[in-house]
Amino acid sequence: MNSAYVYIMSNIARTTFYIGVTKNLNRRVWQHKQGKGSRFTAKYNCIILLYAEEHGTISDAIEREKRLKNWKRAWKLDLIKTLNPAFVDLYPTLRG
Repeated sequence: MNSAYVYIMSNIARTTFYIGVTKNLNRRVWQHKQGKGSRFTAKYNCIILLYAEEHGTISDAIEREKRLKNWKRAWKLDLIKTLNPAFVDLYPTLRG
């Protein structure tokens, strides 16, 4: 399968969100945790994986990412709560 992921990272206080796309979620989150994922996540210390969803293609994931980036904060919070109501770091649950 040629799947891709849309994911939401946050800082420890859960005040800043970063929405990204990747084909390898485990590796990409690890990069963010090392401060090497992106300038934004390094600057705002977004090291907590709060949400991820799998898509069949990278183009589908990119389309979803663009939509999510235009959402209001409250909508993003509601989306995260559907998968992760306690807002815990999901990274330890990733496989591979």
